Amino acid sequence: MSLQRRFVPCLIVFLLCFPCYFSLQASPPYDYLGEASGYDSQANHLHFSTIQTREIENWPWRKFGSKTGKSLASVKMVNVNYYGAKGDGSDATEAFKKAWKAACSSPGSVLVVPKNKNYLLKPITFQGPCKSSITVQIYGTVQASTDRSAYSNDMTHWLIFENVQNLAVQGGGTLNGNGKTWWENSCKVNYDLPCKGAPTALTFYNCKNLAMKNLKIQNAQQMHVSFEKCVGVQASGLTITAPGNSPNTDGIHVSYTKIIHISSSVIGTGDDCISIVSGSQKVQVNGITCGPGHGISIGSLGSGDSEAHVSDVTVNGATLSGTTNGVRIKTWQGGSGSASNIKFQNIVMHNVENPIIIDQKYCDQGKPCKSQSSAVQVQNVLYQNIKGTSSSKEAISLDCSAKFPCQGILLRDIDIKVGGGKAAKAVCSNARVTVMGDVSPNCA
Repeated sequence: MSLQRRFVPCLIVFLLCFPCYFSLQASPPYDYLGEASGYDSQANHLHFSTIQTREIENWPWRKFGSKTGKSLASVKMVNVNYYGAKGDGSDATEAFKKAWKAACSSPGSVLVVPKNKNYLLKPITFQGPCKSSITVQIYGTVQASTDRSAYSNDMTHWLIFENVQNLAVQGGGTLNGNGKTWWENSCKVNYDLPCKGAPTALTFYNCKNLAMKNLKIQNAQQMHVSFEKCVGVQASGLTITAPGNSPNTDGIHVSYTKIIHISSSVIGTGDDCISIVSGSQKVQVNGITCGPGHGISIGSLGSGDSEAHVSDVTVNGATLSGTTNGVRIKTWQGGSGSASNIKFQNIVMHNVENPIIIDQKYCDQGKPCKSQSSAVQVQNVLYQNIKGTSSSKEAISLDCSAKFPCQGILLRDIDIKVGGGKAAKAVCSNARVTVMGDVSPNCA
């Protein structure tokens, strides 16, 4: 009888705990960069730094937003309409400021932008730190003011999230930068005008443990989304669009950001679909549809004789259609530093003008750039399983520095043809290239 009294409570505890255990086992936290640990054994002559799984597993955002979070009863819902926003297209800037202040100062808040509503915002900074984790749930449409004088205090930003930890921005809604008036006043459209900056639609600055997902961002004044000095970022399920002739409208821009995963997104703009510039490390890109635009780029790096560093970047799984470039590394003459440990894998090209390109003589200015010997060192770059068609005869262009030649370039299983099935060319200068598998075209 004594044994029975002990057994029954134990059985009850086991039955209660077992579903929780099963749920945890069925939905493990996603290991963002666990795959990015270097080349396979056949290419181990290229020494890639290994991204430590333990480092990633210890990040708090692995728990942030999980099923084990707070109950709905403990979450404070902050609706922007309760703070004076009407959602009829009128100016809601002050209401959003008040709503953010209330949400940021409360534990476990959700700031809600209601569905089927339209909110006009002038430039605004959502400033942290906040009291605890915070979610911004955008169901409706947020659009930028078309009055350029509204940006007189800062001509380079529209919406900024700054110094916020454990932040999620999501919901299926739309951010519209109303960029047309800015494009018309760009020196790249009207050559008689002086070159000036224009606002980035959405900037995350110095944020940690950040998730951005399931949003539409369109017609940015300049760049659409920028991650600057952030750590621990997941960006997924994004649709980013602007006309193919809209100037400088990069889709996603990554700068001085570490441990970022960009996935399952559709991007078509007038500039790079994704641009990864100096200070960025441990970047993983998966499942991207790109076009129109300038492709997926690392750089530009080294402008103004500056030092630049980018490392541990993996682009694995992308489809590019009708873009001016495919996968590109671009550096200015006169710069220094390095772009290293980079992998471009499992990519399909449709009618892409420059499918594979390293350009160490990049020059994006009105007058010709002077010839300089110093350069950003490009090394340990893998191009693997890249197939499709080129709209130009040169499917591969590796134009590297004479003094700092590209080191450790591996071409593996490449099949790119000119439209109609004609053979394409590869032009390789100052590049130390290894070939594995079937590679066409091939460096002579």
